[in-house]
Amino acid sequence: MMDDDSLIGAVFSDTKAKMAKAVSHLQGEFQAIRTGRATPALVEHLKVEYYGTDVPMQQIAGFNVPEPRLLVITPYDKSALKAIERAIQNSDLGINPSNDGSVIRLSFPPLTEERRRDFVKIAKHKGEEAKVAVRNVRRAARHDLEALEKDGDISSDELERAEKDLEKVTHDHVAEIDRLLQHKEQELLEV
Repeated sequence: MMDDDSLIGAVFSDTKAKMAKAVSHLQGEFQAIRTGRATPALVEHLKVEYYGTDVPMQQIAGFNVPEPRLLVITPYDKSALKAIERAIQNSDLGINPSNDGSVIRLSFPPLTEERRRDFVKIAKHKGEEAKVAVRNVRRAARHDLEALEKDGDISSDELERAEKDLEKVTHDHVAEIDRLLQHKEQELLEV
């Protein structure tokens, strides 16, 4: 049988990993929110129909940002040009690709104040979703800890201590989400 600390430790390591995953997922979501600057993160996960299969663009093309508002996409296979162009047109980027026969250029216009505010709302919503995910992980961990106490594997004092530690871990991850959100907001509102 495992000793009490390792049972609690197992719950905590699982909980921390899941909370960290929620935070890193949010970072990925934030990268896909446009800030007025060209970045490959905006298109690299777009699905492109390539020989009958939907593949992420990053698998069939290279990206280059020669200037802050220009993204150049170079397909590894020239026959994929039209499919890449179509994927960009069908996306919610709102940018018209220009195709010169060998590369696709995306020119990012400066964002309007209204569009910036919309992106801030989207970022706040995604931040809230991440916080909910972290709290759901906390609830599951608390349930696991209470089950350990009910089964007699840990004492009520150990449960209380573990719940305080759980609150601290949760608070730290929520604070990290707030920090990421604040940074993204500043990035979006900077003209």
